[in-house]
Amino acid sequence: MNNPLLPPNTLALQSLYQWEKTAGQRVCLTQPVQGGAVQTFTWAEALNETRRMATHLLSLRLAPGSRIAILSKNTAHWLMADWAIWMAGLVSVPLYPTLAAGTVRQILEHSDTQLLFVGKLDDWESMKAGVPDTLPCVSLPLAPANPYPSWSSVITGLAPLAGEPVRGGEDVCTLMYTSGTTGNPKGVMHSFDNFARAITEGLARMPMNADDRILSYLPLSHIAERVMVEHALLATGLQLFFAESLDTFAQDLRRARPTFFFSVPRLWVKFKEGVDAKMPPAKLKSMLKIPIVRSLVRKKVLTTLGLDQCRFAAGGAAPMPAYLLRWYTALGLDIVEIYGMTENCGVSHTTLPGQSRPGTVGLKFPGVQCRITADDGEIQMKSDMLMQGYFKEPQLSQDAFTADGWLRTGDKGALDSEGNLKITGRVKDLFKTNKGKYVAPAPIEDKLALTPGVEACCVVGSNLGQPLALVMLSMLAANQSRDAAHRALLEAGIAAKLAEVNQTLDPHEQLSCMVVISEPWTVESGLITPTFKVKRNRIEEVYGHAFEDWTSKRKKVLWHAA
Repeated sequence: MNNPLLPPNTLALQSLYQWEKTAGQRVCLTQPVQGGAVQTFTWAEALNETRRMATHLLSLRLAPGSRIAILSKNTAHWLMADWAIWMAGLVSVPLYPTLAAGTVRQILEHSDTQLLFVGKLDDWESMKAGVPDTLPCVSLPLAPANPYPSWSSVITGLAPLAGEPVRGGEDVCTLMYTSGTTGNPKGVMHSFDNFARAITEGLARMPMNADDRILSYLPLSHIAERVMVEHALLATGLQLFFAESLDTFAQDLRRARPTFFFSVPRLWVKFKEGVDAKMPPAKLKSMLKIPIVRSLVRKKVLTTLGLDQCRFAAGGAAPMPAYLLRWYTALGLDIVEIYGMTENCGVSHTTLPGQSRPGTVGLKFPGVQCRITADDGEIQMKSDMLMQGYFKEPQLSQDAFTADGWLRTGDKGALDSEGNLKITGRVKDLFKTNKGKYVAPAPIEDKLALTPGVEACCVVGSNLGQPLALVMLSMLAANQSRDAAHRALLEAGIAAKLAEVNQTLDPHEQLSCMVVISEPWTVESGLITPTFKVKRNRIEEVYGHAFEDWTSKRKKVLWHAA
Protein backbone atom coordinates (compact mmCIF):
# COMPACT_ATOMS: atom_id res chain seq x y z
CA MET A 1 0.00 0.00 0.00
CA ASN A 2 2.75 2.40 1.13
CA ASN A 3 0.65 5.58 1.05
CA PRO A 4 2.64 8.82 1.15
CA LEU A 5 3.06 10.46 4.53
CA LEU A 6 1.24 13.66 5.33
CA PRO A 7 3.37 16.82 5.19
CA PRO A 8 5.67 17.27 8.23
CA ASN A 9 4.19 19.08 11.24
CA THR A 10 0.59 18.43 10.15
CA LEU A 11 -1.64 18.98 13.18
CA ALA A 12 -3.64 16.07 14.61
CA LEU A 13 -7.15 17.08 13.55
CA GLN A 14 -6.06 17.92 10.02
CA SER A 15 -4.48 14.46 9.83
CA LEU A 16 -7.73 12.84 10.91
CA TYR A 17 -9.71 14.59 8.21
CA GLN A 18 -7.13 13.68 5.58
CA TRP A 19 -7.35 9.93 6.32
CA GLU A 20 -11.15 10.18 6.49
CA LYS A 21 -11.18 11.59 2.95
CA THR A 22 -8.42 9.55 1.32
CA ALA A 23 -8.53 6.21 3.15
CA GLY A 24 -12.02 6.05 4.63
CA GLN A 25 -12.56 2.35 3.86
CA ARG A 26 -9.19 1.19 5.14
CA VAL A 27 -9.08 -0.55 8.52
CA CYS A 28 -7.14 1.52 11.04
CA LEU A 29 -8.09 0.00 14.43
CA THR A 30 -8.35 -3.66 15.48
CA GLN A 31 -9.88 -4.19 18.91
CA PRO A 32 -10.07 -7.56 20.72
CA VAL A 33 -13.40 -8.24 22.39
CA GLN A 34 -14.51 -11.03 24.71
CA GLY A 35 -14.28 -14.57 23.49
CA GLY A 36 -11.20 -14.09 21.33
CA ALA A 37 -13.04 -12.19 18.60
CA VAL A 38 -11.93 -8.84 17.22
CA GLN A 39 -13.78 -5.75 16.07
CA THR A 40 -12.28 -3.58 13.36
CA PHE A 41 -12.89 0.06 12.50
CA THR A 42 -12.18 1.78 9.23
CA TRP A 43 -11.22 5.44 9.25
CA ALA A 44 -14.75 6.30 8.12
CA GLU A 45 -16.35 4.23 10.89
CA ALA A 46 -14.07 5.61 13.57
CA LEU A 47 -14.62 9.19 12.46
CA ASN A 48 -18.38 8.71 12.30
CA GLU A 49 -18.50 7.75 15.98
CA THR A 50 -15.96 10.44 16.86
CA ARG A 51 -17.98 13.16 15.15
CA ARG A 52 -21.20 12.12 16.88
CA MET A 53 -19.52 12.20 20.30
CA ALA A 54 -18.11 15.64 19.42
CA THR A 55 -21.69 16.74 18.73
CA HIS A 56 -22.65 15.60 22.22
CA LEU A 57 -19.71 17.37 23.86
CA LEU A 58 -20.55 20.60 22.08
CA SER A 59 -24.16 20.31 23.31
CA LEU A 60 -22.87 20.57 26.87
CA ARG A 61 -21.85 24.18 26.13
CA LEU A 62 -18.61 23.95 28.07
CA ALA A 63 -16.14 26.80 27.90
CA PRO A 64 -13.47 26.32 25.19
CA GLY A 65 -10.46 24.56 26.65
CA SER A 66 -12.43 22.81 29.40
CA ARG A 67 -10.89 19.55 30.56
CA ILE A 68 -12.41 16.13 29.77
CA ALA A 69 -10.70 13.11 31.36
CA ILE A 70 -10.24 9.55 30.10
CA LEU A 71 -9.77 6.72 32.61
CA SER A 72 -9.26 3.52 30.65
CA LYS A 73 -6.83 0.99 29.33
CA ASN A 74 -5.98 1.38 25.65
CA THR A 75 -8.91 0.73 23.33
CA ALA A 76 -10.22 1.98 20.02
CA HIS A 77 -12.75 4.13 21.85
CA TRP A 78 -10.02 5.69 24.01
CA LEU A 79 -8.72 7.25 20.80
CA MET A 80 -12.19 8.18 19.52
CA ALA A 81 -12.91 9.92 22.83
CA ASP A 82 -9.64 11.84 22.59
CA TRP A 83 -10.38 12.93 19.02
CA ALA A 84 -13.93 13.98 19.92
CA ILE A 85 -12.58 16.10 22.79
CA TRP A 86 -10.27 17.91 20.36
CA MET A 87 -13.02 18.43 17.77
CA ALA A 88 -15.24 20.00 20.42
CA GLY A 89 -12.55 22.56 21.33
CA LEU A 90 -11.74 20.89 24.66
CA VAL A 91 -8.62 19.48 26.36
CA SER A 92 -8.12 15.79 27.17
CA VAL A 93 -6.78 14.57 30.51
CA PRO A 94 -5.67 10.92 30.30
CA LEU A 95 -5.35 9.03 33.60
CA TYR A 96 -3.26 5.91 34.15
CA PRO A 97 -5.61 2.90 34.39
CA THR A 98 -3.79 1.63 37.49
CA LEU A 99 -4.04 4.68 39.75
CA ALA A 100 -5.22 4.52 43.33
CA ALA A 101 -8.58 6.14 44.04
CA GLY A 102 -6.97 9.03 45.92
CA THR A 103 -4.77 9.93 42.97
CA VAL A 104 -7.73 9.68 40.57
CA ARG A 105 -9.64 12.19 42.68
CA GLN A 106 -6.62 14.46 43.06
CA ILE A 107 -6.10 14.70 39.28
CA LEU A 108 -9.79 15.12 38.47
CA GLU A 109 -10.12 17.92 40.99
CA HIS A 110 -6.82 19.63 40.16
CA SER A 111 -7.62 19.64 36.43
CA ASP A 112 -11.19 20.91 36.98
CA THR A 113 -12.43 18.01 34.87
CA GLN A 114 -15.97 18.59 33.56
CA LEU A 115 -16.70 15.06 32.30
CA LEU A 116 -15.03 11.65 32.60
CA PHE A 117 -14.93 8.81 30.09
CA VAL A 118 -14.68 5.51 32.02
CA GLY A 119 -13.42 2.62 29.94
CA LYS A 120 -11.76 -0.77 30.16
CA LEU A 121 -10.26 -1.26 33.63
CA ASP A 122 -8.99 -4.21 35.66
CA ASP A 123 -9.71 -2.79 39.13
CA TRP A 124 -12.64 -0.41 38.81
CA GLU A 125 -14.01 -1.43 42.21
CA SER A 126 -11.02 0.09 44.01
CA MET A 127 -10.84 3.14 41.72
CA LYS A 128 -14.45 4.32 41.56
CA ALA A 129 -14.29 5.95 44.98
CA GLY A 130 -11.97 8.50 43.40
CA VAL A 131 -14.69 9.74 41.01
CA PRO A 132 -16.71 12.59 42.56
CA ASP A 133 -20.42 11.82 42.74
CA THR A 134 -21.26 15.09 40.98
CA LEU A 135 -18.98 14.50 37.98
CA PRO A 136 -20.82 13.52 34.76
CA CYS A 137 -19.42 10.32 33.24
CA VAL A 138 -19.78 8.31 30.03
CA SER A 139 -19.08 4.59 29.89
CA LEU A 140 -16.91 3.46 26.99
CA PRO A 141 -17.36 0.06 25.33
CA LEU A 142 -15.54 -2.73 27.26
CA ALA A 143 -15.88 -0.82 30.55
CA PRO A 144 -16.81 -2.77 33.70
CA ALA A 145 -20.36 -2.51 34.98
CA ASN A 146 -21.10 1.04 36.08
CA PRO A 147 -24.15 3.34 36.41
CA TYR A 148 -23.10 5.78 33.67
CA PRO A 149 -24.75 6.24 30.26
CA SER A 150 -22.95 4.23 27.59
CA TRP A 151 -21.06 5.65 24.64
CA SER A 152 -23.53 4.04 22.22
CA SER A 153 -26.59 5.39 24.02
CA VAL A 154 -25.11 8.89 24.10
CA ILE A 155 -24.32 9.05 20.36
CA THR A 156 -27.40 7.21 19.09
CA GLY A 157 -29.57 9.59 17.11
CA LEU A 158 -26.98 12.36 17.03
CA ALA A 159 -25.80 13.76 13.72
CA PRO A 160 -22.06 13.62 13.11
CA LEU A 161 -20.39 16.98 13.66
CA ALA A 162 -20.12 18.55 10.21
CA GLY A 163 -17.16 20.18 8.57
CA GLU A 164 -13.54 20.16 9.64
CA PRO A 165 -13.22 22.11 12.90
CA VAL A 166 -9.56 22.82 13.57
CA ARG A 167 -7.47 23.94 16.51
CA GLY A 168 -4.57 26.37 16.54
CA GLY A 169 -1.09 24.94 16.86
CA GLU A 170 -0.57 26.76 20.16
CA ASP A 171 -3.87 25.50 21.62
CA VAL A 172 -3.43 23.13 24.54
CA CYS A 173 -4.12 19.64 23.27
CA THR A 174 -3.82 17.69 26.50
CA LEU A 175 -2.79 17.71 30.16
CA MET A 176 -0.46 14.79 30.82
CA TYR A 177 -0.02 14.18 34.51
CA THR A 178 3.44 12.98 35.47
CA SER A 179 3.70 9.68 37.31
CA GLY A 180 4.72 11.34 40.55
CA THR A 181 8.04 9.77 41.60
CA THR A 182 8.64 12.86 43.74
CA GLY A 183 5.50 14.39 45.22
CA ASN A 184 2.12 14.94 43.62
CA PRO A 185 1.52 14.44 39.89
CA LYS A 186 1.87 17.62 37.82
CA GLY A 187 -0.25 18.39 34.75
CA VAL A 188 2.08 18.95 31.80
CA MET A 189 0.47 21.19 29.16
CA HIS A 190 1.27 20.19 25.58
CA SER A 191 0.03 21.91 22.43
CA PHE A 192 -0.96 20.49 19.06
CA ASP A 193 2.26 21.97 17.66
CA ASN A 194 4.30 20.05 20.24
CA PHE A 195 2.92 16.71 19.12
CA ALA A 196 3.16 17.51 15.42
CA ARG A 197 6.82 18.41 15.78
CA ALA A 198 7.52 15.45 18.06
CA ILE A 199 6.22 12.86 15.61
CA THR A 200 7.94 14.65 12.71
CA GLU A 201 11.25 14.35 14.58
CA GLY A 202 10.51 10.74 15.47
CA LEU A 203 9.67 9.68 11.93
CA ALA A 204 12.87 11.23 10.63
CA ARG A 205 14.83 8.73 12.72
CA MET A 206 12.28 5.89 12.88
CA PRO A 207 10.52 5.86 9.48
CA MET A 208 6.99 4.44 9.36
CA ASN A 209 4.21 4.45 6.77
CA ALA A 210 0.69 3.17 6.15
CA ASP A 211 1.93 -0.40 5.73
CA ASP A 212 3.22 -0.55 9.30
CA ARG A 213 1.50 -2.22 12.23
CA ILE A 214 1.76 -1.36 15.93
CA LEU A 215 0.39 -3.09 19.03
CA SER A 216 -0.86 -0.56 21.59
CA TYR A 217 -0.58 -1.83 25.15
CA LEU A 218 1.55 0.59 27.21
CA PRO A 219 -0.75 3.24 28.73
CA LEU A 220 -1.84 5.97 26.34
CA SER A 221 -1.59 8.23 29.37
CA HIS A 222 2.21 7.94 28.99
CA ILE A 223 4.01 10.33 26.65
CA ALA A 224 5.84 7.58 24.75
CA GLU A 225 2.64 5.74 23.77
CA ARG A 226 0.86 8.99 23.02
CA VAL A 227 3.54 10.12 20.55
CA MET A 228 4.69 6.80 19.07
CA VAL A 229 1.23 5.24 18.82
CA GLU A 230 -1.57 7.82 18.64
CA HIS A 231 0.32 10.52 16.77
CA ALA A 232 2.23 8.02 14.63
CA LEU A 233 -1.16 6.62 13.60
CA LEU A 234 -2.36 10.10 12.66
CA ALA A 235 0.82 11.00 10.81
CA THR A 236 1.18 7.79 8.79
CA GLY A 237 -2.22 6.08 8.58
CA LEU A 238 -0.73 2.79 9.84
CA GLN A 239 -2.83 -0.03 11.31
CA LEU A 240 -3.16 -0.10 15.08
CA PHE A 241 -3.91 -3.22 17.13
CA PHE A 242 -4.85 -3.33 20.81
CA ALA A 243 -4.01 -5.92 23.44
CA GLU A 244 -6.86 -7.61 25.31
CA SER A 245 -5.19 -8.58 28.59
CA LEU A 246 -1.98 -9.74 30.19
CA ASP A 247 -3.11 -13.35 29.81
CA THR A 248 -3.67 -12.96 26.06
CA PHE A 249 -0.69 -10.70 25.36
CA ALA A 250 1.29 -13.36 23.50
CA GLN A 251 -1.67 -14.07 21.20
CA ASP A 252 -2.33 -10.34 20.76
CA LEU A 253 1.27 -9.82 19.72
CA ARG A 254 1.16 -12.67 17.25
CA ARG A 255 -2.12 -11.34 15.81
CA ALA A 256 -0.62 -7.91 15.21
CA ARG A 257 2.84 -9.10 14.12
CA PRO A 258 4.00 -5.51 14.60
CA THR A 259 6.54 -3.97 12.28
CA PHE A 260 7.35 -1.39 14.98
CA PHE A 261 7.50 -2.41 18.64
CA PHE A 262 8.37 -0.31 21.67
CA SER A 263 8.60 -1.61 25.22
CA VAL A 264 10.17 -0.98 28.58
CA PRO A 265 13.21 -3.12 29.54
CA ARG A 266 11.05 -5.07 31.98
CA LEU A 267 9.06 -6.66 29.14
CA TRP A 268 12.11 -7.26 26.95
CA VAL A 269 13.56 -9.21 29.90
CA LYS A 270 10.34 -11.22 30.27
CA PHE A 271 10.44 -12.16 26.59
CA LYS A 272 13.98 -13.47 27.06
CA GLU A 273 13.01 -15.38 30.20
CA GLY A 274 10.17 -17.02 28.28
CA VAL A 275 12.59 -18.18 25.59
CA ASP A 276 15.11 -19.33 28.24
CA ALA A 277 12.39 -21.45 29.87
CA LYS A 278 11.80 -23.31 26.58
CA MET A 279 15.40 -23.54 25.35
CA PRO A 280 18.50 -23.53 27.59
CA PRO A 281 20.47 -20.30 26.92
CA ALA A 282 23.68 -22.23 26.22
CA LYS A 283 21.94 -24.33 23.57
CA LEU A 284 20.43 -21.28 21.86
CA LYS A 285 23.79 -19.52 21.89
CA SER A 286 25.55 -22.48 20.31
CA MET A 287 22.88 -22.91 17.64
CA LEU A 288 23.13 -19.24 16.68
CA LYS A 289 26.82 -19.79 15.96
CA ILE A 290 26.06 -22.37 13.24
CA PRO A 291 25.56 -20.54 9.92
CA ILE A 292 23.39 -23.25 8.36
CA VAL A 293 20.76 -23.16 11.16
CA ARG A 294 21.15 -19.59 12.46
CA SER A 295 18.46 -18.04 10.27
CA LEU A 296 15.98 -20.85 11.01
CA VAL A 297 16.50 -20.51 14.77
CA ARG A 298 16.16 -16.74 14.64
CA LYS A 299 12.93 -16.96 12.67
CA LYS A 300 11.45 -19.59 14.98
CA VAL A 301 12.21 -17.62 18.15
CA LEU A 302 10.99 -14.30 16.76
CA THR A 303 7.86 -15.91 15.27
CA THR A 304 7.06 -17.42 18.66
CA LEU A 305 7.37 -13.95 20.20
CA GLY A 306 5.25 -12.39 17.43
CA LEU A 307 8.18 -10.22 16.37
CA ASP A 308 9.21 -11.93 13.11
CA GLN A 309 7.95 -8.94 11.08
CA CYS A 310 9.44 -6.33 13.40
CA ARG A 311 11.82 -4.07 11.49
CA PHE A 312 12.20 -1.44 14.20
CA ALA A 313 12.39 -2.26 17.92
CA ALA A 314 12.89 0.23 20.72
CA GLY A 315 13.22 0.39 24.48
CA GLY A 316 12.92 3.24 26.93
CA ALA A 317 11.89 4.52 30.40
CA ALA A 318 14.90 2.75 31.98
CA PRO A 319 18.37 1.61 30.87
CA MET A 320 18.55 -1.48 28.66
CA PRO A 321 21.19 -3.89 30.05
CA ALA A 322 24.04 -4.54 27.61
CA TYR A 323 23.58 -8.32 27.82
CA LEU A 324 19.95 -7.91 26.78
CA LEU A 325 20.86 -5.78 23.75
CA ARG A 326 23.45 -8.37 22.72
CA TRP A 327 20.93 -11.22 23.10
CA TYR A 328 18.38 -9.58 20.79
CA THR A 329 21.05 -8.54 18.31
CA ALA A 330 22.09 -12.20 18.10
CA LEU A 331 18.48 -12.94 17.14
CA GLY A 332 18.69 -10.34 14.39
CA LEU A 333 16.63 -7.72 16.25
CA ASP A 334 18.52 -4.52 17.03
CA ILE A 335 16.86 -2.54 19.82
CA VAL A 336 17.37 1.22 19.89
CA GLU A 337 17.17 3.09 23.19
CA ILE A 338 15.01 6.19 23.48
CA TYR A 339 15.39 8.93 26.08
CA GLY A 340 12.81 11.59 26.78
CA MET A 341 10.37 12.82 29.40
CA THR A 342 6.82 14.09 29.55
CA GLU A 343 7.99 17.69 29.68
CA ASN A 344 9.81 17.47 26.31
CA CYS A 345 7.14 15.36 24.56
CA GLY A 346 9.36 12.29 24.92
CA VAL A 347 11.82 13.50 22.27
CA SER A 348 15.43 13.99 23.31
CA HIS A 349 17.92 11.24 22.33
CA THR A 350 18.05 7.81 20.66
CA THR A 351 20.64 5.31 19.65
CA LEU A 352 20.70 4.48 15.95
CA PRO A 353 19.60 1.20 14.32
CA GLY A 354 22.59 -1.07 13.81
CA GLN A 355 24.81 1.19 15.94
CA SER A 356 24.29 -0.09 19.46
CA ARG A 357 25.97 2.00 22.13
CA PRO A 358 25.27 0.13 25.40
CA GLY A 359 25.28 2.34 28.45
CA THR A 360 24.16 5.40 26.47
CA VAL A 361 20.89 6.74 25.09
CA GLY A 362 22.55 7.75 21.85
CA LEU A 363 22.49 11.00 19.93
CA LYS A 364 20.13 13.93 20.23
CA PHE A 365 17.34 14.29 17.71
CA PRO A 366 18.13 16.84 14.98
CA GLY A 367 15.70 19.41 16.40
CA VAL A 368 17.06 19.15 19.94
CA GLN A 369 19.78 21.16 21.66
CA CYS A 370 21.47 19.58 24.69
CA ARG A 371 23.95 20.87 27.24
CA ILE A 372 25.38 19.56 30.51
CA THR A 373 26.01 22.02 33.31
CA ALA A 374 29.50 22.33 34.71
CA ASP A 375 28.49 22.60 38.36
CA ASP A 376 26.23 19.59 38.92
CA GLY A 377 26.27 17.77 35.56
CA GLU A 378 22.56 18.29 34.90
CA ILE A 379 21.28 17.52 31.42
CA GLN A 380 19.43 20.53 30.05
CA MET A 381 17.73 20.67 26.69
CA LYS A 382 15.84 22.96 24.36
CA SER A 383 13.53 22.22 21.42
CA ASP A 384 10.22 23.21 19.84
CA MET A 385 8.56 20.37 21.75
CA LEU A 386 8.89 21.69 25.30
CA MET A 387 5.79 21.91 27.45
CA GLN A 388 3.93 25.16 27.93
CA GLY A 389 4.24 24.60 31.67
CA TYR A 390 2.49 22.81 34.54
CA PHE A 391 -1.25 23.43 34.78
CA LYS A 392 -2.11 25.90 37.59
CA GLU A 393 1.49 25.74 38.89
CA PRO A 394 3.25 28.96 37.82
CA GLN A 395 6.14 28.64 40.29
CA LEU A 396 6.83 25.01 39.40
CA SER A 397 6.65 25.96 35.72
CA GLN A 398 9.19 28.71 36.21
CA ASP A 399 11.47 26.42 38.23
CA ALA A 400 11.42 23.81 35.43
CA PHE A 401 13.34 26.14 33.10
CA THR A 402 16.56 28.09 33.29
CA ALA A 403 16.53 31.85 32.86
CA ASP A 404 17.54 31.41 29.21
CA GLY A 405 14.77 28.89 28.43
CA TRP A 406 16.42 25.46 28.77
CA LEU A 407 14.44 22.62 30.35
CA ARG A 408 15.97 21.28 33.56
CA THR A 409 15.64 17.51 33.17
CA GLY A 410 16.80 16.68 36.71
CA ASP A 411 19.00 13.94 35.20
CA LYS A 412 22.78 13.98 35.40
CA GLY A 413 24.75 12.96 32.35
CA ALA A 414 27.91 12.95 30.30
CA LEU A 415 28.75 12.86 26.57
CA ASP A 416 31.20 10.43 25.00
CA SER A 417 33.53 11.27 22.13
CA GLU A 418 30.79 10.53 19.56
CA GLY A 419 28.25 12.76 21.29
CA ASN A 420 26.26 9.86 22.79
CA LEU A 421 24.57 10.76 26.05
CA LYS A 422 25.04 8.64 29.16
CA ILE A 423 22.62 9.08 32.06
CA THR A 424 24.63 8.98 35.28
CA GLY A 425 22.01 9.69 37.93
CA ARG A 426 19.54 12.21 39.29
CA VAL A 427 20.63 15.64 40.46
CA LYS A 428 18.49 15.45 43.61
CA ASP A 429 18.82 11.73 44.36
CA LEU A 430 22.05 12.14 46.31
CA PHE A 431 21.96 11.12 49.96
CA LYS A 432 24.58 11.45 52.68
CA THR A 433 25.76 8.60 54.93
CA ASN A 434 26.56 9.21 58.59
CA LYS A 435 30.19 9.55 57.54
CA GLY A 436 29.29 12.77 55.75
CA LYS A 437 29.87 11.28 52.31
CA TYR A 438 27.43 11.65 49.43
CA VAL A 439 26.18 8.62 47.48
CA ALA A 440 24.56 8.75 44.02
CA PRO A 441 22.22 5.71 43.97
CA ALA A 442 21.16 5.61 40.29
CA PRO A 443 24.48 4.40 38.78
CA ILE A 444 24.70 1.69 41.44
CA GLU A 445 21.11 0.62 40.74
CA ASP A 446 21.87 0.36 37.03
CA LYS A 447 24.65 -2.13 37.81
CA LEU A 448 22.53 -4.13 40.25
CA ALA A 449 19.72 -4.33 37.68
CA LEU A 450 21.92 -6.77 35.74
CA THR A 451 21.66 -9.33 38.57
CA PRO A 452 19.97 -12.51 37.28
CA GLY A 453 16.43 -12.73 38.63
CA VAL A 454 16.25 -9.10 39.81
CA GLU A 455 13.47 -6.98 38.32
CA ALA A 456 13.79 -3.76 40.34
CA CYS A 457 16.13 -2.34 42.94
CA CYS A 458 16.54 0.67 45.20
CA VAL A 459 19.75 1.83 46.92
CA VAL A 460 19.21 3.64 50.23
CA GLY A 461 21.35 4.69 53.17
CA SER A 462 20.74 8.23 54.34
CA ASN A 463 22.47 8.60 57.75
CA LEU A 464 23.63 4.97 57.77
CA GLY A 465 27.25 3.88 57.97
CA GLN A 466 27.05 2.24 54.53
CA PRO A 467 24.29 2.12 51.91
CA LEU A 468 22.33 -1.03 51.22
CA ALA A 469 20.16 -2.24 48.34
CA LEU A 470 16.61 -3.58 48.35
CA VAL A 471 15.76 -5.78 45.37
CA MET A 472 12.53 -7.23 44.04
CA LEU A 473 12.68 -10.49 42.10
CA SER A 474 11.07 -11.12 38.75
CA MET A 475 7.96 -13.31 38.86
CA LEU A 476 9.89 -16.26 37.45
CA ALA A 477 12.72 -15.91 39.98
CA ALA A 478 10.26 -15.41 42.85
CA ASN A 479 8.47 -18.63 41.93
CA GLN A 480 11.75 -20.52 41.62
CA SER A 481 12.95 -19.23 44.99
CA ARG A 482 10.30 -21.32 46.73
CA ASP A 483 12.48 -24.34 45.93
CA ALA A 484 15.45 -24.55 48.31
CA ALA A 485 17.96 -25.55 45.63
CA HIS A 486 16.91 -22.75 43.28
CA ARG A 487 16.92 -20.29 46.16
CA ALA A 488 20.49 -21.22 47.04
CA LEU A 489 21.59 -20.68 43.43
CA LEU A 490 19.78 -17.38 43.27
CA GLU A 491 21.34 -16.21 46.52
CA ALA A 492 24.80 -17.15 45.28
CA GLY A 493 24.23 -15.15 42.11
CA ILE A 494 23.06 -12.12 44.09
CA ALA A 495 26.07 -12.35 46.42
CA ALA A 496 28.43 -12.61 43.44
CA LYS A 497 26.89 -9.53 41.81
CA LEU A 498 27.15 -7.61 45.10
CA ALA A 499 30.86 -8.41 45.33
CA GLU A 500 31.38 -7.49 41.68
CA VAL A 501 29.58 -4.15 42.02
CA ASN A 502 31.31 -3.24 45.29
CA GLN A 503 34.67 -3.62 43.59
CA THR A 504 33.73 -0.79 41.23
CA LEU A 505 32.64 1.60 44.01
CA ASP A 506 34.48 3.96 46.30
CA PRO A 507 34.67 2.73 49.91
CA HIS A 508 31.90 5.04 51.15
CA GLU A 509 29.56 3.83 48.35
CA GLN A 510 30.02 0.11 48.87
CA LEU A 511 26.86 -1.76 49.84
CA SER A 512 26.69 -3.48 53.19
CA CYS A 513 24.08 -5.97 51.94
CA MET A 514 21.34 -6.74 49.45
CA VAL A 515 17.87 -7.41 50.86
CA VAL A 516 15.55 -9.54 48.74
CA ILE A 517 11.93 -8.43 49.20
CA SER A 518 9.40 -11.21 48.85
CA GLU A 519 6.26 -9.14 48.22
CA PRO A 520 6.00 -7.46 44.79
CA TRP A 521 6.28 -3.69 44.53
CA THR A 522 3.05 -2.49 42.95
CA VAL A 523 1.35 0.70 41.87
CA GLU A 524 -1.42 -0.03 44.38
CA SER A 525 1.04 -0.09 47.28
CA GLY A 526 2.57 3.16 46.07
CA LEU A 527 6.04 1.63 45.76
CA ILE A 528 6.30 2.10 42.00
CA THR A 529 4.78 4.50 39.51
CA PRO A 530 2.48 3.35 36.68
CA THR A 531 5.60 3.37 34.47
CA PHE A 532 7.39 0.98 36.88
CA LYS A 533 9.79 3.55 38.34
CA VAL A 534 10.63 2.88 41.98
CA LYS A 535 9.47 5.54 44.44
CA ARG A 536 12.52 5.95 46.67
CA ASN A 537 10.70 8.01 49.32
CA ARG A 538 7.96 5.40 49.62
CA ILE A 539 10.51 2.56 49.89
CA GLU A 540 12.13 4.39 52.79
CA GLU A 541 8.75 4.92 54.47
CA VAL A 542 7.79 1.25 54.27
CA TYR A 543 11.12 -0.41 55.04
CA GLY A 544 13.16 2.32 56.73
CA HIS A 545 12.54 1.01 60.24
CA ALA A 546 14.52 -2.14 59.37
CA PHE A 547 17.55 -0.59 57.66
CA GLU A 548 19.80 -0.49 60.73
CA ASP A 549 18.81 -4.01 61.78
CA TRP A 550 19.60 -5.39 58.33
CA THR A 551 23.01 -3.76 58.17
CA SER A 552 23.85 -4.94 61.71
CA LYS A 553 23.38 -8.61 60.76
CA ARG A 554 26.59 -8.51 58.69
CA LYS A 555 25.14 -10.84 56.06
CA LYS A 556 25.61 -10.04 52.39
CA VAL A 557 22.20 -11.33 51.27
CA LEU A 558 19.07 -11.17 53.41
CA TRP A 559 15.55 -12.34 52.64
CA HIS A 560 12.67 -10.24 53.89
CA ALA A 561 9.21 -11.77 54.13
CA ALA A 562 6.09 -9.62 54.39
